[in-house]
Amino acid sequence: MAVPLTVTPPVTDERAIPRFGERLTRDAYGRPMTYLRISLTDRCNLRCVYCMPAIGAKFAPRDELLTDEEIITVVRAAAKIGFSKIRLTGGEPTVRPHVVDIVREIANTPGIDDVSMTTNGLLLARLAEDLKAAGLRRVNVSIDTLKPDRFTRITRGGKIEKVWAGIEAAEAAGLTPIKLNAVVVRGQNDDEVADLAALTIDRPWQMRFIEVMPLEGVGDVHDSGLVTTAETMDLIEQVHGPLEGLEAPPGDPARIYRIQGAKGTIGFISPVSQPFCAFCNRIRLTADGKLRLCLLRNDEVDVRDILRSGGTEEDLIEQIRFGVWRKPWGHGLAEGDRNTGRGMSQIGG
Repeated sequence: MAVPLTVTPPVTDERAIPRFGERLTRDAYGRPMTYLRISLTDRCNLRCVYCMPAIGAKFAPRDELLTDEEIITVVRAAAKIGFSKIRLTGGEPTVRPHVVDIVREIANTPGIDDVSMTTNGLLLARLAEDLKAAGLRRVNVSIDTLKPDRFTRITRGGKIEKVWAGIEAAEAAGLTPIKLNAVVVRGQNDDEVADLAALTIDRPWQMRFIEVMPLEGVGDVHDSGLVTTAETMDLIEQVHGPLEGLEAPPGDPARIYRIQGAKGTIGFISPVSQPFCAFCNRIRLTADGKLRLCLLRNDEVDVRDILRSGGTEEDLIEQIRFGVWRKPWGHGLAEGDRNTGRGMSQIGG
């Protein structure tokens, strides 16, 4: 059941916007922003059906992507105004050159106390130890099916054996707790959710089931394939019995459950059927230098121009604060607003 939410009216007087030198940055609804998700690249070595169209995927020219130094400059500025948690995304973040060096610089930034990554796992087997040594805390790995042929079809070419080797390497390196992400799509993998949930019985992992979203280029997948969290829970409970509800960490979009007696847990992320906008504490930095204020709204603030036009750190901080202040209360899916403007690989998940 969705938790009733009370919408706090926005502050309308712009003089109330927190200014340079103040530690914590809040949006117009009073929500503190502490979590920055950074897309290192819009490129990916897979073409998953819910993320990219089969043909015609759009990638930014490389000179439009932020450089390593520009990414670190944004992180340092954000850390000075209360951002403490960083998640690296893509596209696929591990295909970014110098990804280990980027992780090291971010992890050594004063004020940043948590650095994690969402990855498809294909390159983790060779990168896990170096990423851990550089300061990465943990990984979320996308794995939508346990069937090799189906995995290849959903990802349009991926090999599940490589992903599984990456998961094992990440666990051995101490990139824990391991979290696995599955986007549930009707007719493609909804018949496997109980099997995926069973991964948590003997392993201290978290299996996270995510509702498919109507992002640019894959809206038809959402229209025909949306499986709500309620449906997914029912499919799991038919096999494993009633799930035990657990308390989720503050700011976590997942609702957390456990199969009775399991070592691990199950998370349900429900942006369509049970939005968690009231608790949102994040903004996104796209690979081409835009602050994406809400995953599902086509509203962005440019920071690349400031970085490349000689702007000061104070200018950059003010732009970040301006973006946070403009952050909308939530997405507009319930009202039929699907003008997302970009696909998942362009935004960074």
